[in-house]
Amino acid sequence: MADVFDVASYILEKTGPISSMKLQKLVYYSQAWSLVWDETPLFEEHIEAWANGPVCRALFDIHRGFFTISTSDIPGESDNLSSNQKETIDIVVKTYNPYSSAALSAQTHRERPWIDARKRSGAEDGERSDEVITLQEMQEYYESL
Repeated sequence: MADVFDVASYILEKTGPISSMKLQKLVYYSQAWSLVWDETPLFEEHIEAWANGPVCRALFDIHRGFFTISTSDIPGESDNLSSNQKETIDIVVKTYNPYSSAALSAQTHRERPWIDARKRSGAEDGERSDEVITLQEMQEYYESL
């Protein structure tokens, strides 16, 4: 199975350098739509319900302190992805990349997976939380759209 770094590397190959927040949201939506369309996760690393939206801590730990991320900042290999996985990510990038990182963050704040994880943790708006957004929550919500 590919990992989150492989997915992030492929996204960056498609978008060029982008903000760390935008990369996190594109990784999140790639995982979510893979669960719906392909019925399998793209990667095993968890996504957490942080104050600014969904974040994969493993990926964040690699780019902590960076505002803009490029392929050279991520230790992934896009060749580890199947053509089907790349197709899923291509659709996600085409759909979501036109939006700003702030718009994507705001969108995730209106969606049940992030909202439900934040509620479970008891985190108020703006408070830190490391509550995991489950694959089941993502799949069920995005399947319903």
